[in-house]
Amino acid sequence: MSSDSRLPVLVGAAQLEQRSDDPRQSEEPLVRMRAALLAAAEDAGSRALLARAEAVCVIRGVWRYGDPARALAEQIGAPGARTLGTPFGGNLVQSAVNLLAARIQRGELEVALLTGAENGHSAARARKAGVRLAQTETPGAPDEQVAPDYPMSDPAELARDLERPVQLYPIFENALRHARGESLETHRVRISELWARFNAVAVHNPHAWLREPLSAEQIRTPSPGNRMVGFPYPKLMNSNSHVDQAAALILCSAGAAQRAGIPRERWLHVHAGSDAHDHLMVSNRADLCSSPAIRLAGRRVLELAGTSVGALRHVDLYSCFPVAVQIAAAELGIPESRTLTVTGGLTFGGGPLNNYVMHSIARMRELLLAEPGSRGLVTANGGFLSKHAFAVYSSDPPAGPFRHEDVQAEVDALPRREVVQDAAGCAELESYTVMYGADGPAVAHAACLLPDGRRTWANAHDPDLLGAMTREEFCGRPVALDGAGAFKPA
Repeated sequence: MSSDSRLPVLVGAAQLEQRSDDPRQSEEPLVRMRAALLAAAEDAGSRALLARAEAVCVIRGVWRYGDPARALAEQIGAPGARTLGTPFGGNLVQSAVNLLAARIQRGELEVALLTGAENGHSAARARKAGVRLAQTETPGAPDEQVAPDYPMSDPAELARDLERPVQLYPIFENALRHARGESLETHRVRISELWARFNAVAVHNPHAWLREPLSAEQIRTPSPGNRMVGFPYPKLMNSNSHVDQAAALILCSAGAAQRAGIPRERWLHVHAGSDAHDHLMVSNRADLCSSPAIRLAGRRVLELAGTSVGALRHVDLYSCFPVAVQIAAAELGIPESRTLTVTGGLTFGGGPLNNYVMHSIARMRELLLAEPGSRGLVTANGGFLSKHAFAVYSSDPPAGPFRHEDVQAEVDALPRREVVQDAAGCAELESYTVMYGADGPAVAHAACLLPDGRRTWANAHDPDLLGAMTREEFCGRPVALDGAGAFKPA
């Protein structure tokens, strides 16, 4: 057991929400972030820690702020703090914690604050009402970006209008179904039962956005309130970004926590962290239903923490869509039958875009402190199952210092597929989705493998074909490509 005064510990956390149906009565994200920081300080029992902050990190949102961390630092009495920002990515909360924990362990800083907020609920109502929401000006740019702003889409994908998670994750889901040899109906039932277990956790999570109990049948059955989005996902299998949620974390050294008089039973230790990304362009990946980065970085964080899957009391697998959970569970060797979330996931717990993982860490802290000595794993995912970050937490201190590793070199050494933008001739349909519009199926997006193993993308619009693709298995079928981005059955 380490007695290092530089061990990074989470001493305060907060989660806030607002549910006003009148968007004019809602507070903007910057105000909610400040409120979350104050609530986290109250949780820690030390308001003075805010003024001692040497780093303030704000997770990027859909808002228009320049350097919100600077405005917050000034408001809490820490004007000299270094400000950090992030690009977009659901992995970046955990990546930021990993970065700051490593700096604390090296003695480079003692107190760091993290916060983030979104107002998707209010923004949606404002658009409907024709109201423009006010937003404070925070000019400038953060002193530092936590990570590079990687490109996420290949020109071959963009040529087929493939650039959104709601399009690509269903393609991964159908590829996984085909790889498992499941029928469409067996698969549909199984993933709805998985999501029903997530819903059951949200029901008992006081911070969850949607706490209404839902059955697997309700989740998988299309209805006026559960419209189809991208086959095989109805709305209740998609991340829910229409939330007004904010969260904050206070991370500091054990020495700083002790000097602030924070009782040790309020410390959550960050034992180890890891980061890696898969081949950033989906087109280059060897297949569409696995994640070498999750496998390698997930295995490494457990090794660094000196623990195993079986020793984890709680797990929160990033859960933007069911396939993200299934792939992570398979790569980490975690049975799908166990509880895989502490929040209820991004559908039911709430998906404030890039800031979801701050909520999962805050909830993990509550659960682990209530069960002294237990360990928990938090996973984070950004892009199209692209960027990944992990950490192991416990109320018990680690045997040694906080350890972090980036295993990117191992991932980069793995094979890549070549991609062709416009191909003609015969191919095998690797996976697909059918995207829905207001009147039903609107377009099919397909990943196709050419005889030489290269990948290409193609679309289809024929109503009869689109209907058939939602009723029959099309993965593995031969298709004909017209050389201009369209396909039809061969």
